[in-house]
Amino acid sequence: MYKKIYIAILMLAVLSSCKKDPDNVGPTDAYSTSNYPKTINDLQSILSPGYSNLRSLALYGFELMPKAMANSTHTSNGAYGDLVWTEWMSNNLSVNNTFSANAWSALYTGVKNCNVTLQAADFFEKNYATAGDKQNIDYIRGQALFLRAFYYFQLECFYGESYIKGTTGGDKMGVPIYETLPANLEAAQKPRAKAREVWDFIQKDLKQSAVLLKGKVWTGNDLGRVSEWAAKGLLGKSYVFTEDWTNARPVLLDVIQNSGKTLMAYDKYRDAFNGNSANEFNEESLFELNVDKDPMGDYGIYGSTPNATTLNGMIWSPNVLGADGTEIAAHGLGYTGNGDIHDQNIKRFGYPLGYYTLVNNPNFNTAKSASYSNPAKVMDPAYKAQALAVRANKLADPRLFVNTVQPWLDSLKFDGANWAPVSKPPYLASNVNTYGWGYRKYAALDYRIETVQADAWNWYFLRMADIYLLYAEASKGAGDQGTALEYLNKVKRRAYSLPINSPSAIDYTSLTGQTKAINDPVLGNNPLYYERWAELFNEGQWWFDICRWKLGKSEAAYFGSTLTVSALQFNENKAYSWPIPQDEFNSNAKIAGQQNPGY
Repeated sequence: MYKKIYIAILMLAVLSSCKKDPDNVGPTDAYSTSNYPKTINDLQSILSPGYSNLRSLALYGFELMPKAMANSTHTSNGAYGDLVWTEWMSNNLSVNNTFSANAWSALYTGVKNCNVTLQAADFFEKNYATAGDKQNIDYIRGQALFLRAFYYFQLECFYGESYIKGTTGGDKMGVPIYETLPANLEAAQKPRAKAREVWDFIQKDLKQSAVLLKGKVWTGNDLGRVSEWAAKGLLGKSYVFTEDWTNARPVLLDVIQNSGKTLMAYDKYRDAFNGNSANEFNEESLFELNVDKDPMGDYGIYGSTPNATTLNGMIWSPNVLGADGTEIAAHGLGYTGNGDIHDQNIKRFGYPLGYYTLVNNPNFNTAKSASYSNPAKVMDPAYKAQALAVRANKLADPRLFVNTVQPWLDSLKFDGANWAPVSKPPYLASNVNTYGWGYRKYAALDYRIETVQADAWNWYFLRMADIYLLYAEASKGAGDQGTALEYLNKVKRRAYSLPINSPSAIDYTSLTGQTKAINDPVLGNNPLYYERWAELFNEGQWWFDICRWKLGKSEAAYFGSTLTVSALQFNENKAYSWPIPQDEFNSNAKIAGQQNPGY
């Protein structure tokens, strides 16, 4: 994940006696380090896969976000009817769901990579290191410990039986813990740990990481490396996710006051998710995944450097009018029909207008053929004027326009040179009762991703807006409502392009105050829930909040249906946890009988 470093290819001997497929559990094999690493550069190369694994196909390279998470939270209104996708839209997974099973394997591969690094660091320090290497060895250990904690954070949030609620829930089933590389097949088989044991393990790693990385400032090509403040930020988040308000508040406040990080200005924030290299590793970012756009024709994660880039934008591609200026002939900047914004999200951001209609273009030049610059039909001018007023007067949450593009009002440089108006996707063109808005956050806006075939934007895993909102939640949990309100308002003020530290007319005055969410019985009067949803929209966070706060049934009721699921339901006895994959039960005897409830 370093700024320009890709996955290193390591040739380490695997014990021939170990026959278990390492993809089933992850850290199953013992690696020989009889003569490697010999240099600090060797050790750095062993660390590199711990970062680059995050870009794997099964994780943030492709499957996890646009296919699984966006559908499970109904960010997308998927028209793709594949059974695996439909299980996500319905939040009704099977034990053989490939996206869930692949994520399990990939996350444990990340754990394995970190354990390889930690073992190699011990070997190098004992056998080859000089006194001058000690500091760099500790920096490498600190990064590996953070990454291991990050992988376990994801594993526990996805596959743990349930979240800890302060002093309750610690005895529920967590995930298996591998602190070292197993030396043989027997050591590779472990039962599920208790939830409290997993969170304690995560927090121990993060505390140690922060100590080892204390004071280290990365520069140049190392900007993407983990810092002390990333470790403390994730530590604070782990305390909030287990409702440990006492420990959460001082850690998060330390990050807020001493990290040197703050919220970026709105003008920068608006374009911070769309591939502008000047925005990478910015003043708000604590931990982000570096992504480099592959050369044309290399097809991203399926190309020659699969762990160098991502391909989420292929699914999240917005549409432009067809060459004849119609929505019927609209084409996407990537795959059309796999995922566009669910209409209920537009209303939740507070968009107050109904659906638009098309009318004859009064400026249509009959002497020329119809085109996107000379369309025969246009958005009703009266509606367009109202829609522009919504933006200008901030009648809807301005983050709506950070996250989405609106048909006929926004434009995309669809061929890298010419701008064309955004359109409804063609499969919605004949339906006048849809908004048909497209993705903006983490979407290609100035090129057709299907020709370039890779994303161009870094992915934020942890940024200061999240820290502020976590601090607000911890303050609310501790009974400090004034501090909770102030940190919710700081994030909201930035969204409205206001000074974040000065009271304003748009501030919440109560933790039950009205939000922008229209006809939303849960988020409509809950600023904490709403701000986490709106601020972190399509960043892979909302699913965790749904599960922490038990919002599954209310979310299903709010979104109602998708294009392929007529009536959304949510089984609260099952769906808050993903299933342990069947392959794991087939290969790990000690996990027998430990499936999550309902599967």
